[in-house]
Amino acid sequence: MITLHEVHKQDSGDVKAAVVAFGARHPFDGAGPDAEPDWKWAEKHFTRLIEVIMGTAALAQGRGTDTVHRAENEAVQLLLTLNTVPDYRCPICVKQRRDAL
Repeated sequence: MITLHEVHKQDSGDVKAAVVAFGARHPFDGAGPDAEPDWKWAEKHFTRLIEVIMGTAALAQGRGTDTVHRAENEAVQLLLTLNTVPDYRCPICVKQRRDAL
């Protein structure tokens, strides 16, 4: 599966900005607003986002290459879309918080 780091290395400035913004949604606990993001946490959530997009049907098919690539592309498109929304929250963080309640 593609990583956030690999996505960030793509040529598009918009993609790079979206990755940085997604990372910023994953600060270290107790870190100040200008602190470096917790990239390990952001990476886990990006991978989980791809898995959610693939869904259970893809898992039953054994995660075919085409299905994975489509899900990766959709996850990148979601990051690009979310980047246009001020102060958005990571959808995986929101889901985990809701599941914990």
